[in-house]
Amino acid sequence: MDRTAPPRSDTWRAAAWMLGAIASFTAMAVAGRAVSHELDTFEIMLWRSVIGVAVMLSVATALRRWNEVSRERLPLHLARNAAHFAGQNLWFHAITVLPLATVFALEFTSPLWVLLLSIPLLGERPGWTRAGIALLGFAGVLLVARPGADMPPGVIWAALAAVGFALTNVATKRLTRDESTLSILVWLTAMQLVLGLAFAGWDGDIAAPSAAAAPWIGLIGLAGLCAHWSLTNALALAPASTVMPIDFARLPLIAGIGAWAYGESLDPLTLLGGGIVFAAAYANLRLADRPA
Repeated sequence: MDRTAPPRSDTWRAAAWMLGAIASFTAMAVAGRAVSHELDTFEIMLWRSVIGVAVMLSVATALRRWNEVSRERLPLHLARNAAHFAGQNLWFHAITVLPLATVFALEFTSPLWVLLLSIPLLGERPGWTRAGIALLGFAGVLLVARPGADMPPGVIWAALAAVGFALTNVATKRLTRDESTLSILVWLTAMQLVLGLAFAGWDGDIAAPSAAAAPWIGLIGLAGLCAHWSLTNALALAPASTVMPIDFARLPLIAGIGAWAYGESLDPLTLLGGGIVFAAAYANLRLADRPA
């Protein structure tokens, strides 16, 4: 048996956590589009972080677990949160100018970047079979996005967001070796509050959410925390190259929401590409459970 593979129970627990992340990221996309007409991306990130800090302070205090919040890996926390802040801002911008399915399809190049980055940064050895499965999923993404000469600028923002998320996930995996999920999320919200305040206030004008936008901002803040809590727990249970392709299942879900809620086209190639990436995610999960 492959002694480097996680136990079967851990793999499926990681998959369950990823389902929570999928639901949270999907909710955040819908809420982000709802408030984009009155808040810019830096302001969205600022108010999201305000909610996040309030929640994490309350949780750490109520559970009396402040002793878990370590300062030993602050440089890695800072690198992680800078990459995430950049990726998240690009992502929020992309969902306002592109169909949701296109944004998510391009974002799903992130597992491929994770697969590549996990080799030098995490010391993982995913093997040729799993690399081939990831490439198959990437081929499905291309069927959905279909980049070409007339590619809108939003495609570039979504693609760059995927790189930022990949760096975030690799750093998260590294942090889970020594730090608790609570510690990672406390530093996430605190550092991104500072970054959000600096960038939102760069022009001297920070808009507050209106009464109509406030519930959506609340959803963004809570969904963001739930997404990171789920993702961090998943990465603590299984290798990044195993966990992240599960996220491909988010594509057919968001494509359906885009078609139903926003009238975005749902063509056969989008459905085919979504089926391919879902199949790749499932195959990767099954491969992780197979004895060597």
